[in-house]
Amino acid sequence: MKFAEFHPGLVIEAGPTVITEAQILDFAQAYDPQWFHTDVQASSSGPHGGLIASGWQTCGIAMKLVVEKALQGSESFASPGLAYLKWTHPVRPGDALSVKATVLETRRAASKPTLGLLRWRWQLFNQQGAQVLDLEATSLFDLPPPTSND
Repeated sequence: MKFAEFHPGLVIEAGPTVITEAQILDFAQAYDPQWFHTDVQASSSGPHGGLIASGWQTCGIAMKLVVEKALQGSESFASPGLAYLKWTHPVRPGDALSVKATVLETRRAASKPTLGLLRWRWQLFNQQGAQVLDLEATSLFDLPPPTSND
């Protein structure tokens, strides 16, 4: 999608994608090697009652879905960060995850009119409708100089 296609209130949905036990274990071994992400046996008697995905992995899944549905082919080039990030429910092997991205604001930067700012909320849900991730992101877009119609 191009920057001009985004507008406040727009809802973009993508997915589902299924996360496997192997994916959880591989990611955790490489990037978040805590026992409840890496040890199937020990995690079964832990506070989550089984293996759970790293929150950072859930962020990556949401990112992939958003890129494939909305950002691929756009003028997007970076993000200055997140206003907030919450992992609201554990992600387990076999979960089918879908993203809902809601546009909150779009505007050109006052100080640099070739910079587009998109503020949006991403929510990731499992197959039962439980929210597993909630964040607010800002995405930056490289835009042509404004015309009298902008």
